Amino acid sequence: MPAKKRQNDPETGKKNKKEKRGELAVINSDLRDESVQKGMRDAWQRKESYTNGNIHLDCEPFPHCQITHFLQSKIFVESLQAELLQLNFNSKSNDLYKFQQSDDLRERKEHHISQIRSVIFGEFRVWLSEVLQVDLEATVDISCAKYEHTDVLLCHDDELEGRRVAFILYLVPPWEVKDGGTLDLFSTDEHCQPVSVVKSLLPCWNSLVFFEVSPVSFHQVAEVLSEEKCRLSLSGWFHGPSLPRPSRYIEHPVPRRTHIPRDESLLFEWVNEMYLDPCYQARVQQEFEESSEICLPSFLQEEKLRQVRSALQLSEIQWERKGPPNKRCYGCVDMQSVPSCVQECWELLSSESFFILLSNLTGLRLHYLCGDEDESENEDGKSETENGDGEGNTQASASTTDAGASSTEKKDKGPPTCVGELRRWTHGDYTLLHDSVKREYALDLQLHMGCAGWKSEFGGFTSYIAHDEDEELLTVYPKDNSLALVYRDKDTLKFIKHINNSSSSQLSSQNTTAFYDFSFNYYE
Repeated sequence: MPAKKRQNDPETGKKNKKEKRGELAVINSDLRDESVQKGMRDAWQRKESYTNGNIHLDCEPFPHCQITHFLQSKIFVESLQAELLQLNFNSKSNDLYKFQQSDDLRERKEHHISQIRSVIFGEFRVWLSEVLQVDLEATVDISCAKYEHTDVLLCHDDELEGRRVAFILYLVPPWEVKDGGTLDLFSTDEHCQPVSVVKSLLPCWNSLVFFEVSPVSFHQVAEVLSEEKCRLSLSGWFHGPSLPRPSRYIEHPVPRRTHIPRDESLLFEWVNEMYLDPCYQARVQQEFEESSEICLPSFLQEEKLRQVRSALQLSEIQWERKGPPNKRCYGCVDMQSVPSCVQECWELLSSESFFILLSNLTGLRLHYLCGDEDESENEDGKSETENGDGEGNTQASASTTDAGASSTEKKDKGPPTCVGELRRWTHGDYTLLHDSVKREYALDLQLHMGCAGWKSEFGGFTSYIAHDEDEELLTVYPKDNSLALVYRDKDTLKFIKHINNSSSSQLSSQNTTAFYDFSFNYYE
């Protein structure tokens, strides 16, 4: 009976109604103010800054807006956050990102998730359409992302067909710059390519950021450095008519060069004598031909390795940052600034004698002195096809045709060539997959230095994948003084995984902040 009296108590009834109202998703009242809408609309059209209460619009480096206290009810936001943390999250990792993401939230039935979905799809979309003067569609992509220690989303522009406005609603604990995880915005050059981070937005609980998706809307989620905090957010895109996009910028190709004239004495000075033994070369070639890849440990002689490794840490060497950041980020040496031992190592990998050595180790035709086995195999195949019959005969014929086409293609290419870089890898460096890479047959060479004790969880490994597929074909991990050789075809792409903050302690234990690799590509 006392319980019934409490239920009918007027004061208790009022409190229950207030609590119930607190469970509703209601956007900040400032957004409903007509003068605010007009101010936002005018500023957006003129590409000017605008601030009013909880709303902060800035148009540099591209139009974006941050709304603090996006939802009025603290109770609702806390309940939404708790509900989202109960979802199943899938780990996602590729060249561009590493984080955890929920399934699409459009079909979720949980109370607070459906409430926020209705607000974003409905009232906020209508408000945004009015401010931007763009007819945004009622369908919205929306999911929940969770970034924890070393998680990252690298530089990209969000452009896909139909995406017009991106948004992020943050549900994070008190956040500081030292925690990482900022939303970084990039400036762009005359080719609409990203240059550098010019603004960083700190995640803030119950704040919403939105920006227009355009050819210059390059941004990233900086690596989360905190080991305790979770960067939780709801994010997605409103769809509408896409902005005009300029023609794709094509980078100038790096010039390729034929071998430089150096005799075999260079090999005997630098290369482990084991790899100069013809019998051992034949064994390596057999293994390489079976798998199209091989790692050769202790490749350089120890004394030469020590010389180069020490020289690479000299302060007078000049390193240039290679970009743009939507494609790559690492240090590349100016060869005019390197000591003589580093120059000699470079000449070794570019030399005529090394081209011959690679031919002997791989079976590829990288020198005119190395016979073209395809031709002799084609002759054998032709004889078998003419003299035989049956099912095996059909297979031989098909193989002969493919080999003949490959041989013709190689003959049309001219003399073997190479292109190379000496790279410096440190925390934050990476390469990304991108459309401007010419897809062709090549022998990739990597000779790592200064990476003893390197662990896979640090990143920095080279990942080979099949074109238009997520399937990983091969991973090459940095190993000190190990020569990695990989022959890739036209449908194989590669990237180097982002080097995360966990690597810092390993590098500092060796009194350095980086490791190095000579990276060459050889073409038949």
